[in-house]
Amino acid sequence: MNVTTTPWFDVVINLVFLTMGINFFITFIRLAKGPSVADRVVALDLIAALAVGVIALYAVATETSLYIDCALALALVAFLSTVAFAQYLMRRRGDQHE
Repeated sequence: MNVTTTPWFDVVINLVFLTMGINFFITFIRLAKGPSVADRVVALDLIAALAVGVIALYAVATETSLYIDCALALALVAFLSTVAFAQYLMRRRGDQHE
């Protein structure tokens, strides 16, 4: 028996999509409020991770493996942008102490 033919599969997928949507909403509030730049960077990184999760969940729901490649590409770009911004913040903090 295939997992996608079970009656609970659609219910679970919809509940996870709902949970991800709530998480997006809460994270967008943190992104807008701040209070610091570092908090906003962490919120943006979490939004990217949630987007990867949503794409992967959609790939499972539609049984299409192409979306997994898109999720991996987004994860790599999000990771690199977070590292680059963290390095920028460290350089900026170092300039302030001198």
